[in-house]
Amino acid sequence: MLNNKNVLVLGLSKSGIAAAKVAQKHGAKVFISEGRAVKPEFKPIVKSLEALGIKIESEGHSEEFISCADLAVTSPGIPPHSEVFTRLKARGVEIISEVELAWRLTKVPFAVITGTNGKTTTTALTAHIVKSQYKAEACGNIGLPPCDLLEEDLDWLILEASSYQLETSSTFQPKIAVFTNFTPDHIDWHQGLENYFNAKAKIFKDVNFAILNACDPKLVELAQSCHGKVFFFDGDKGDNCAFIRDGVMIYREDGREESIISIAECPLIGQHNYQNIMCAIIVAKLIGVTTENIRAKIMDFKAPEHRLEKCGELCGTTFYNDSKATNPEAAIVAIDSFNDCDVALIAGGRDKNTDLKEFCNSINNHIKTVILIGEAAQRFETNLRENGFNNIINEETFEGAIDRAISLKPDVVLLSPACASFDMFSSYEERGKVFKDYVRSKLQ
Repeated sequence: MLNNKNVLVLGLSKSGIAAAKVAQKHGAKVFISEGRAVKPEFKPIVKSLEALGIKIESEGHSEEFISCADLAVTSPGIPPHSEVFTRLKARGVEIISEVELAWRLTKVPFAVITGTNGKTTTTALTAHIVKSQYKAEACGNIGLPPCDLLEEDLDWLILEASSYQLETSSTFQPKIAVFTNFTPDHIDWHQGLENYFNAKAKIFKDVNFAILNACDPKLVELAQSCHGKVFFFDGDKGDNCAFIRDGVMIYREDGREESIISIAECPLIGQHNYQNIMCAIIVAKLIGVTTENIRAKIMDFKAPEHRLEKCGELCGTTFYNDSKATNPEAAIVAIDSFNDCDVALIAGGRDKNTDLKEFCNSINNHIKTVILIGEAAQRFETNLRENGFNNIINEETFEGAIDRAISLKPDVVLLSPACASFDMFSSYEERGKVFKDYVRSKLQ
C-alpha cells in the first residue's frame, strides 16, 4: 500500500510521529511538515526521526513538501478548512487520519467509542473488561496512537475517537462503534454543528454493531440509517439493549435478558457513568467476554484521572476532581450525579461562550454554592443570577477557590469547571493535578 510512495505527515504530534514511523516501515518515503516551531521537548525526537531518513520541516508547510506528496496523514488538531488542506486538495492528494492509516495497515478489529462526553471512561472500562479474556489495548485519544500498536499481537483495538480524527477517516470501518451522546462542541473547528455530528456519524452506517444512546433523540434517529445490528443503552428499547431495572443493569440480546451487576456494586457514580458502564457491557458481550468477568472487572475498575475522580476526604467533606469537564454539558453530568447533599461547585476558566441555560438549571437543582474563577466568571454569574441562583462567590485564584470551598464545610467540593483551562493552566490535566495536590496538602 505504501511502498515507494511519498507520505506527508502534517504535524509533529504524538499521532503524527507514530504515523511517520509506521509509514516508513511499510516502505514509504516520509516527510513531516510542522506549521509551528519545534518545541524543545521534541528536538531529541526530531533527531531520531531524521536519523531514520525522515525529512522534517517546521514553521510552515513548504511547496517542496506538498508538491511531492502522494498521500497526507494529518494530525487531529489541523482543521479541514485550513490553508494546507486547501493546497493538498488542489493537487488531488488524499488526506487521512492516523486512525485511518492504522486501520488500512492491520487486520485487527476495532471497537470505537466516540461522542461528545464520556469517551475516555467508556474506552478505559471497555478495554479493562475485554483484557480479562482477550489481548486488547486502549488507544487513540486515551493513550497510544493505534499506529504504535500495529506490531503487537492483539485480538482487539479499543479506540477512543474524537471528531477531529473521524473527520479525515474516509473509509475507516470498525466492527463495533459506540456513540455515547451528542451535544454542541467544536463547532468552529467543524464549521457547523451538523458537520460535527456527521464527522462522528459516518462510521455507523455500515458498522457491524452500532451502540447508541436511547436517551438522545439525535442518536435514536441515527439508528434508522445503520445497516448493522443496533443496540441501545440506558433504555428498555427493543430486543437489543442495556438498561437499569430495579437497581440492576440488564443486558438484552435478541430478546434474551441477563442480569449483569447491581448499581450498588458499581464503583463509578452518577447516571452518566451508569451509561458508560452499559456501553462497556454491550461491547464486552459482543466480543465474547463472560458475564462473570464483566462483573468482576467493573467492580475493580478505577475512574480515569480528572473525570469525577474522588481524590480525598476531610472532616466530612469529599473532594471530586472533574477537570475534564471543559464544557457545560460535561459539567452537567457531574453536577447531576449529586442529590440531597450540600455541594460546593468550583467552576469557570476560559469561556467557550456556549449556552448556559441547562447548566444553570442543573445548578439550581443540585448545587448549594458556586465558586467562580477565571475569565468566564462574570458571564457565568450573570447567567446564574438571571436564572434565579444567587449563592455565588468569586475568587481571584484557584487555590483561593478551594480554600473558600473548604471553609463552607459542605458534603462535597466538586471541581467541574465547564470551561477550558487555558486562562490559568496549560491543560485540563494540569488544572486537575493542581487541584488534587492542593487538596492532598490539606489532608496532611
